[in-house]
Order: sequence, then structure tokens, then C-alpha cells
Amino acid sequence: MSSRVLVAMSGGVDSSVAAWLLQRQGYECVGVTMKLYQNETVGRKGHTCCALEDVEDARSVARRLGIPHYTFNFCESFDEQVMRKFAESYRRGDTPNPCIDCNRYLKFGHLFHRAEVLGIDYIATGHYARICLEPGGRRALRKAADPARDQSYVLASMTQEQLSKTLFPLGGLHKAEVRAMAEEQGFCNARKHDSQDICFVPDGDYAAFLERYTGKTCSPGDILDREGRVLGRHKGAVRYTLGQRKGLGISGPEPLYVCGKSMEDNTVTVGPESALYGSALLAEDWVWGAIPALTEPLRVTAKIRYRQAEKAATAEPMENGAVRLTFDEPQRAITTGQAVVLYRGDTVLGGGTITRAL
Repeated sequence: MSSRVLVAMSGGVDSSVAAWLLQRQGYECVGVTMKLYQNETVGRKGHTCCALEDVEDARSVARRLGIPHYTFNFCESFDEQVMRKFAESYRRGDTPNPCIDCNRYLKFGHLFHRAEVLGIDYIATGHYARICLEPGGRRALRKAADPARDQSYVLASMTQEQLSKTLFPLGGLHKAEVRAMAEEQGFCNARKHDSQDICFVPDGDYAAFLERYTGKTCSPGDILDREGRVLGRHKGAVRYTLGQRKGLGISGPEPLYVCGKSMEDNTVTVGPESALYGSALLAEDWVWGAIPALTEPLRVTAKIRYRQAEKAATAEPMENGAVRLTFDEPQRAITTGQAVVLYRGDTVLGGGTITRAL
């Protein structure tokens, strides 16, 4: 009897080809699309995932493959564990990555448990990453074959149990190959554009989303230099991110960048680009992959944002499971709330959340 797989089908080309590949490999596939929010709740403009047309695209591919397709309503969980957390983080002055939380709590949380309840052996997605068995018996997440598409950074919170029951059929492929497969199979979404923005903030206006979601306006306040002198006024501290230069509405003898925020005082601090660089960070909320835990200082490469190459560093265990990461060279705009992922070559050692730049 063939193994059954619950395939998360977003309506995009990647998850569609993932389902087709698994079917070719002999798996009994069940397609599912997760409904995560009401479009009117997020003020949807343009293309995002989880829209009605995406459900229809996923259903069309499932019908073409001859597999069942269902839609699961996870709106309440998505609101609580992703959108609310996103809003609270921004209000604290952090810059979160909601795609990581969606993977952690929805795709490999609620969907994973739904598969268990249904007696389905595996879940699968169209992510570009690979899962391998390490010599010591642990399963490890590895980078995809296509470096331009690698998504190991946003998957680093997967546990050993989740890794053992997850399939990533696209991990060894390049995007061009995936689109060619979709074309050959006549999938309706073969040329569909990838979603680039945060799904519930499709226009990129985080402040407008926060005002709409929380019902609270973003109050203006002072823009300060590093000595505390007032240089101008901002339009709400949540509108500004570390390292930002454009849109400040102030000028000086040299370019100025956001180098700090105080949500309590409702101030934004600016300074020269040199003020953005730091050599170390503290991170918590770790999930370990290829190693069971960090017990001694370890040489690693580390990534502190999605679109960044890893940088050489030393990771040191601290109290209460925290990790201090010291880079060989100063890094620009180490941002609290963002994920930090440690690598050994192509293998993910673990991932945590930045709590302090040092």
C-alpha cells in the first residue's frame, strides 16, 4: 500500500509541481489549500496567496491530477499566531518575519497535526529545501540545489518530528525546470507570478495594516540625532525600519539612516551609516536541527535576513538557552525580531530569534 501525502497547494506553480512529482513517485496525494484570512480583513490589493483565484487554481491542478482537494479554514489560528504577533512585534519596535511564523505554526503546526488526525503519513510543500539523514541519526534541513530559490532560512524552526514526516520534492530542482514541468502538464498556473510580499500586507504598507488591524493610529513624534537633538518629525515610529534612508524628510551634511527607535518615547533616532554596524547579537527561542543543542562555542556561518549570504561567526551558548553570536566582521542593521539561522556548509544547525544587537 502506497504512503499517503497531504500536499499543501497554494495555487502556485511550485506546490502544483510538487504534487505531480509525488504522484509520479507512487504516493497517494491529497491536496489541501489553507484559507488563512478574509481579504476584506487585510485590505487586499493585487495578487496575494490564499485568494479565491488561488483556491480555484489549486483545485484545477488537483482535478487534472485526479486527486482529492480540500480547503481548510485556519483563519482564527493565523490571526492569533501570525497577524496578531506581527502587530504586537511592530508595536514593540521589532521587525518580525511573519512567513517564518506561518511555516512554524500553520504549515508545520496545524497542517501537520491535521494530517496526523486524518491518518496521513506525510505532508509536503513546494518549498525549495532538502531534508537529509545525518550520520548520528538526526534529520537535518539543507539548502536547495537552486541557490537563488533556497528557502532553508524560513524553514529553520522545523522540529525533528516534522522533518521526519515532511517531503520537499523541489529541493533538487531549479525554478526553470519546475515551470517547464508545469507547462508540459498543462497546468493553468505554469506562468503564474510568485507572491513577493507578505500575504496580508500585499501593498507593503505595514503602518496602514497596523492601523486597520488594531484600530489605533500611528502618532507622529520627534526624529532625533544620536545626541538627542530634534531634527524633524516622523509620521509614526512603526513606519520606520533600521537602516532606512528614504522617506525621512530631513537632510544633513551626510546621509542619515534610522539607527534606533524608542516606542515608549515615540522617537526615531538617525545617524550615519557607520552607526548601523555591530559585531554581535543575542538570540533566543532556538530550534536545533543537525545538532541537538549548542553546548560549547562553535564556528558557523550565519544568516540574519532572508536575502543575505551567510557570514562567518562564532556561536556561544548562554544561560536559559540563549546564544551569543559574534561575527568575524561587523554586520549592517542587526534587527531585533528577525530570525538568525546557523549553517555548517549547506546544513542548517539551528535557528532562533534576534533579541538584542550588541
